[in-house]
Amino acid sequence: MVRLTRHLRGRRADAQISLTQLSVLATLRREGAMTPGALAAKERVQPPSMTRVIASLSDLRLVVRKPHPTDGRQIIVSLADAGRALIEDETNAREAWMTERLSSLGEDEIAVLTKAVVIMKQLVAE
Repeated sequence: MVRLTRHLRGRRADAQISLTQLSVLATLRREGAMTPGALAAKERVQPPSMTRVIASLSDLRLVVRKPHPTDGRQIIVSLADAGRALIEDETNAREAWMTERLSSLGEDEIAVLTKAVVIMKQLVAE
């Protein structure tokens, strides 16, 4: 898994953002808008760290910060259009690499990998 992850990260040669920032954008895409505290919990980082990441993503105009509708002390962070486009580009690069690699495998090998994915998802499910 570690080697596969390294290969996938290698698709990011001209990356505009860090892997931490990319993970936050992916979480917002998958889970939708949320408070910084909820985002920190999802990413398993401390709230002050998440505040810095959100600020940097906001400076890059990849996320949007809006006031919380019911709690004036909170904000809601959502994915900006530019953030959504960046995630799409990152995903497309990784998927193109994986598609190329998987195309050389046989039907039996693909079946084994399909089963392995199900098991790995179960292992990391919250």
